[in-house]
This record gives sequence, structure tokens and C-alpha cells, in this order.
Amino acid sequence: MATTQSQSPLRLSPGSEAPGFTLPDATGRQVSLADYRGRNVIVYFYPKAATPGCTTEACDFRDNLASLQGAGYEVLGISPDPLQALADFTEDLSLTFPLLSDEDNSVARAYGAWGPKVINGQELVGVLRSTVVIDAEGRVALAQYQVDAAGHVAALREELAAKGI
Repeated sequence: MATTQSQSPLRLSPGSEAPGFTLPDATGRQVSLADYRGRNVIVYFYPKAATPGCTTEACDFRDNLASLQGAGYEVLGISPDPLQALADFTEDLSLTFPLLSDEDNSVARAYGAWGPKVINGQELVGVLRSTVVIDAEGRVALAQYQVDAAGHVAALREELAAKGI
């Protein structure tokens, strides 16, 4: 069923198999979810590189990356941005985790991170700021939709700890 402004997107549920994907990173290298099999991975979707909220969220993941990795999590960011925008964003913010380009939004749609949203009072359809935690077996451990950019990683870590993930 196609998503329209009046329909809610399909959402992933804990325990379901995470949809596979292969997308190019900021350097053009192909990155697959399968590359992370055997490891826990946090996949976060953001609307547009170099915008205030997306910058806040990317810096939050960057600043917490060592502790996330220490807790056993890898991080992947996904947006519809073209490769050059991702390369510039990565360089400007000194990001050390992969940003992946989903220009046709197919992965965002498969993950339920695409749908109606309101920006400046206008309803439109686009990427919903969302985070999906995938366990080492490739199953969804946690799915969060329409998250706040500010303080997201701290809130995510609290929820992971509360659920024993």
C-alpha cells in the first residue's frame, strides 16, 4: 500500500527481521546491512545533511560513538542526500561513522522512516527522523519514530538499558 499524507507508514516491530539493504557511503563504497551481521547496529534516518536538527543529531552520535561502540553498537546514518552532500557533511563535522545515501528513499520506506510530517505548519511527506536498533542476528531490537534530534542518543541509551538491550 502506498503511503499518502493521510496514511501512516508501516512501522517495524521488535523481533521482526530487519530489511536488508546495500547503499553507497560518502566515499561511494557500497555498505550492506549484511556487513554488520554478528554485531549490533544502530541505523538512524535523518532528513537532510547540514540542517540544524540533522547536524545536532549527527554530532550527538559522533560525540557518543566511542561509548556506543564500547557497549557493542555500530552506527549507520541514512538520508536521501547525494554522495557529495554526505562527503561534505562528514568532513565538516569530522564524523567517523558511515553516512549512507538512500536517494530513492527505498530503505527509509522499508524501515517505516518515510511518511507524513508537518514542517512550519505545512504537511508534507518525507523522511521521518527515526532510529532502529538491529541485533547481531539481524532482528529489530528497538524501533523509534519521529524522535527529537537534541538529546536523542542519551534517550536511546536509556531505553536500551531499560529494555536490557
